Order: sequence, then C-alpha cells, then structure tokens
Amino acid sequence: MTEASQIKLGAYCDKINEALKKMTADKPYLRENISEAMEYSLLVGGKRLRPVLMLEFCRMCGGDIEKITDIACSIELIHTFSLIHDDLPCMDDDDFRRGKPSCHRQFDEATALLAGDALNTLAFEVISEAAMNEVISAQTAVMLISVLSKAVGVNGMIGGQIIDLASEGKQISIDQLDMLQRYKTGALIEAACVMGAVLAGKYEMIPAAAEYADSLGRAFQIVDDILDVTGTFEELGKPIGSDSEQEKSTYVTALGIEAAQREADRLTEQALLTLKQFKDHEFLADLTESLLHRRS
Repeated sequence: MTEASQIKLGAYCDKINEALKKMTADKPYLRENISEAMEYSLLVGGKRLRPVLMLEFCRMCGGDIEKITDIACSIELIHTFSLIHDDLPCMDDDDFRRGKPSCHRQFDEATALLAGDALNTLAFEVISEAAMNEVISAQTAVMLISVLSKAVGVNGMIGGQIIDLASEGKQISIDQLDMLQRYKTGALIEAACVMGAVLAGKYEMIPAAAEYADSLGRAFQIVDDILDVTGTFEELGKPIGSDSEQEKSTYVTALGIEAAQREADRLTEQALLTLKQFKDHEFLADLTESLLHRRS
C-alpha cells in the first residue's frame, strides 16, 4: 500500500479500536467474566476490514462518517462472535486465534459461547441506539438491521457455516464451494459495503457495492485457503494446515495453489473494475490489491 493509504487505514483502525474498547468497558456486577471474554476477543487483534469497508463506502457515496464509527463497529461485533463460535470444540476446535489462545481456551467453553451470543445481540443494540439518539433515522436503522440480520442468518454466514460442516470429508463442486464461501465469508463483507451505501442514502449504488463485495469476498477466501497451506503460525496467528486436517473443501483442494492464485487475481481485477463506478476510490483500490498479496 502507498504511505497515504497506510496512514488512512491506520486512522480508521484507531477510531474503530477506540469505539470497540468503549463498548465493552463496563463490567457489570456478577457479569464481569462475560464482559472480559467479549473484550478479550474483540481487542486481541484483527484487520478491521469490515468496518473499514462500511466507513469507506459511506464516504465514497457522499455520506458523513464522523458520527457512525459505532455503527461500523456493529459488523465487527458480528464477525468476532462468528470467530469465537468457529473456534469452539463443536465447530473447528481451534486453540489459537490471532496468535492468542481462543476465547474458550482463555476462559471456558460456556463463557465463550455466551460471549459470542452477547456480541451478536450487541451489534443490533448499537444500531438501534444510534436511531434512538438521532444519529441516524429510524428508517435507516431498519434498513441496516435488515441487511445485517440477513447476512448473519441461514441465507448468510450461518448458512455457509452449516454447509461447511456438512462438507467435511467430502468432495464438493466448485459451484457448491462458491455458494459455501459466498455465504460463510462473503455475506458479511457484502453487508459491510451495502450498509455503507445505505448510511449515505445512496441506494442506487447498492448493486455496485454488492458486486464489488462478491468479487472481494471470494478473492479474500481464496487467499485465506492458500495461506492455510503456505503461511506460518507466526504470520497467521493460528495453526497451519487445519483445513487439511479437518478434510475441508477449499479452493486449494479444488483447484490447486497455482490455479487458485490465478482465480484470486481475476476476482481482484473484477473488484477493481467495479470500484471505478465510485468517486475517489483510490484508497479502497489500494486496500483491495493489498489484500490479494497479504501474508496474514
């Protein structure tokens, strides 16, 4: 990334991290443990890609982003909840996340389960509170909640996760793999981009935002699959080769590393072409390309 893009990304991440800290700062009596587990998982690290996308799409669509950092964080709350649950013994049974013990290892399985549930509900509380405090209109809040809830549910992230679990140890087609990842990974990325356009009131740009997100989401997952084979624990902060151990269907198992990389290249180019429909898109174009070449 260019120096200017790195500075802008850092500024976005600083604002997001500060907002996330405030959301879990309260440790109510007899519920300290659950708040600490939520805070631990939220602040252990992460790219903050989804809230950055929401803020940037809002800005590119002409919206005012100064007062919507909390709303952008709603999608990071959802993402973190999904990671906590994904690591549980009944799911992927991973002991590390972002170089630190997974939530259920740092605390315990029941606390981790409830921390994920609490983060899930907090996301919608944040959006509704923004409407109650007149930061956004009630109509905008309803639209945001509609987009986000659909992205989380059976026709979104959770639907992708159940297809993923059912596909373990099986060979599935590329079309099925695309569906799996479009739901499991892509749905939240699409929600972030679409919610940015909604916050700006630029509803006519929603199809382009969704088209960009579809390409980016699939490219992002392909690179993840490649890194699970070629990366290191130090780079990724989690065990390498876990997909293979669990006999998961990935783009690497379906296409091989070289063909998978070519597909990620193609999808990234497609995403960059879609971005040209938006004014002042240089930062997001730079970020998009950097995600293709990332090592973590």
